[in-house]
Amino acid sequence: MIDLASRLSGLPESRGDAPWPGHEYVKGWGVFGLPFSSGHVLALRVFPESSFGAYRTVWHRTPHGRWSIHVDGPRLETSCPRYYGPACEHIGFARIHLTWTGPASLRVTTDAPSLDWTLTARSTPVLTAMNAVSSALPLASWRPRVLVRSRELMAGALGLGRVEMAGVMPSGHTGTLLPERMYYIADARAVLDGTDLGHPVRLDRNPRIGEVPLPARGILAIGQAAWQIRDPAEYERTRAESGRTDPESR
Repeated sequence: MIDLASRLSGLPESRGDAPWPGHEYVKGWGVFGLPFSSGHVLALRVFPESSFGAYRTVWHRTPHGRWSIHVDGPRLETSCPRYYGPACEHIGFARIHLTWTGPASLRVTTDAPSLDWTLTARSTPVLTAMNAVSSALPLASWRPRVLVRSRELMAGALGLGRVEMAGVMPSGHTGTLLPERMYYIADARAVLDGTDLGHPVRLDRNPRIGEVPLPARGILAIGQAAWQIRDPAEYERTRAESGRTDPESR
């Protein structure tokens, strides 16, 4: 039995520095993406550490392909909409509550929209072996394109479809996802504004936000991501402003 609750509960919140010069970053965990039989897709990001401070987000895609990102954090422009906002029909603030109901079972609730989402993660012998190798590799192994591509091929072999660990975000930022550990979503249920989203499915084609593919099946990942700084002056100004944000405003 994996114990994600002990590992992921109460992680300290901080602003830090990216693993590579000239980059901004986030570090934490989340559900990369979870497709449902109704055609809806949900995702969760929990980043207690980043270049700008802690935040959480819930992503939602309708069956018609319309994306929304809901932010529990002090600023929209220092969270996921910074990179994915141009591909969304709606971005806004929400209160996101996380409750671990078991070692690998999580309940996610939001106030606006009204969401009640439960999920359970699991591992497999293949994932256990892969996670042991991934967590032992240095961050430098993410720089050569051939090694990034090998990880993308491994993700495809795990049933995640044609994912891309590196590429250009809807905002124009060039970034790299650096998962250290991944777990399948074994079971999930979600009710969004009174609508039951159905059961988790594995899609034949990866859902996309803009041109960025998300996994074709539910996956929970622990790790970080880094994006090249596009405008150093904007980055320094935004970082300074976020440092003055009252943490009680979250």
